[in-house]
Amino acid sequence: MQGTYYTLTLGNTLAASFIWGINTLFLLDAGLTNLEAFAANAFFSVGMFIFEIPTGVVADTVGRRASYLLGTITLAATTAMYWMLWVWQSPFWAWAIVSVLLGLGFTFFSGAVDAWLVDALQATGYRGSLEAVFGRAIVVGNVAMLGGSVLGGVIAQLTNLGVPFLIRAGILVVMFAVAAILMHDLGFSPERGVGPVKATGEVFRASVKYGLGRRPVRWLMFTTPFTTGVGFYAFYALQPYLLELWGDEGAYSIAGLAAALLSGAGIVGGLLAPVVRRRFRKRTSVILLATVLSTFVLLALGLVANFWLAVALIALWGISSSIDDPVHRAYLNDMIPSKQRATVLSFDSLLGSAGGAVIQPALGRAADIGGYGFSLLCSGVVQVLAAPFVLLSRAEHDPADTAREVTAGDEAGDGAGRGDGGPGDEPATDATLPPPTS
Repeated sequence: MQGTYYTLTLGNTLAASFIWGINTLFLLDAGLTNLEAFAANAFFSVGMFIFEIPTGVVADTVGRRASYLLGTITLAATTAMYWMLWVWQSPFWAWAIVSVLLGLGFTFFSGAVDAWLVDALQATGYRGSLEAVFGRAIVVGNVAMLGGSVLGGVIAQLTNLGVPFLIRAGILVVMFAVAAILMHDLGFSPERGVGPVKATGEVFRASVKYGLGRRPVRWLMFTTPFTTGVGFYAFYALQPYLLELWGDEGAYSIAGLAAALLSGAGIVGGLLAPVVRRRFRKRTSVILLATVLSTFVLLALGLVANFWLAVALIALWGISSSIDDPVHRAYLNDMIPSKQRATVLSFDSLLGSAGGAVIQPALGRAADIGGYGFSLLCSGVVQVLAAPFVLLSRAEHDPADTAREVTAGDEAGDGAGRGDGGPGDEPATDATLPPPTS
C-alpha cells in the first residue's frame, strides 16, 4: 500500500511540476497582468472551493480509487485546454473558466488519496508512524518535483512555454493507467444507493460534525486558509521575483530554480519531519515552530536584494514547510474517524481554497503596486495569523497531539471518543508539495 501511494505521489507530482517553475511566466506571456495572473490562480482555488464537497461525495460513496481516476482524466483535459488558451492569447474570462475546471480536477485528489492510504494501512495492520509515511511521501514528491521543475524550465527555454503543459497532460494519462492497475480500496466500504443530493447533504453534515464541530480539528482547519493562500502566492511569485533579482527576464531555467529549490528543501524537510517530531512531545509544537519560522523567512525575502541570499531563504522556507506538512496531516488524520476521513480532509482543503481565492489576488495586487518584495512582506503578515489557531488547537489537549503510532480505527466511524473521552474511533498513537497548483 505504501509502495502504491509513493508511486501515485511520484507520478502526480512529476506531471504537475513540469509547469510549476514557469506557470506565472506562462500566464504573463499570454498577456495577463500580475493581478490577472494571480486572479487566474484564485479562480483555480474557487474551483476547488466549489467542488470539494461534491467530489467528497464521490470519494465516500463511489470510492477513493474512482475519485483518483476521475481526477487524472479531468486534469489531463483541462491542462490541454490551458495550453490552447495560451496559443490563442485568450481573454481573462476564458482563463478564469478553465482555472475553475482545473480546480475540479484537483478536488478529486484532495482528501481521497490520504484517506485511501490511512484506511489501507489500518486494514493491513500497520503500526508504524504516520509522520514517517507522509514524510517519505514528501521526499518522493519533492524528488519528482526537483526533476520536473528543472526539466520544465529547461524545456521551456529550449522550445517554448507551452511544451511543459503538453508533457504534463501526457504523464497524467499514463498515471490513469497505473492507478487503474495498482490502486484498490482496502479498509473502506463505499456507501452505495444514496442519491447525489442526499449524499451531498450527508457529506456536508459530516464535515461540520467531525470537522468544524470538534474544537481541536476546527482550530487546526482555521490555519489552512492563511497557510495555503500564502503558500500558493509565494510559490508562484518567487518565479518572476528570482528573475528580477537575476536580471534576465528570459532565463526560464532560473525561474525553474525556485521550484527546484523548494523541491530539494522538501526532500530535506520530509526526511527531518519524523526526526523533529520525536524531539517534541506535541505535534502542535512542531506546527507552531514551522509557522513562525516560515513567517520570518517571508519577511526576510521581502527585504533582500541579493539573488543568492534569496536562494538560501527560499531553501529555508521549503524545509520549514516540508517539516510542517507531514506532522499537520498526521495530527489531522488522527482526529478523524475512518468513514468521514475523506470528507473532513476535503473540507480542510476547501477552507484552504477559500483562503487562496481571497489572498492570491490581493497579494498579486500588492505586487503590482509595490513590487514582489512588498508582496512577500505582506505574505509574512498574513502567514502569522495562523499561529493563534495552532495555539487554540493545542489548548484542547486532544490525544492525537501526543499520538505516536497508527492503530486500527473504529469501523462504525462515529468518532465519539476522539478527544471527548468516550469510546469509538480512538486516535492513532503515532505518526502539505507545495499546495496543489494549477
